[in-house]
Amino acid sequence: MSINTERDIEANLQIGPTDQGMVRLFIEAGDIEIPMDFDPEEAEEIAEEIRAAAHAARAVKG
Repeated sequence: MSINTERDIEANLQIGPTDQGMVRLFIEAGDIEIPMDFDPEEAEEIAEEIRAAAHAARAVKG
């Protein structure tokens, strides 16, 4: 599977701070739950990557 492979899977994404000072991405799909914790600096790096990907996606759409 690659980033361009489409799948017919529904998932929910929640993002928020934890009581431990981490940023949690919580992904739920069917019976699967995936909590992913990042320190604030890592979360900011991920946010920058998401912004860059959105910018690149806009360029593809034209």
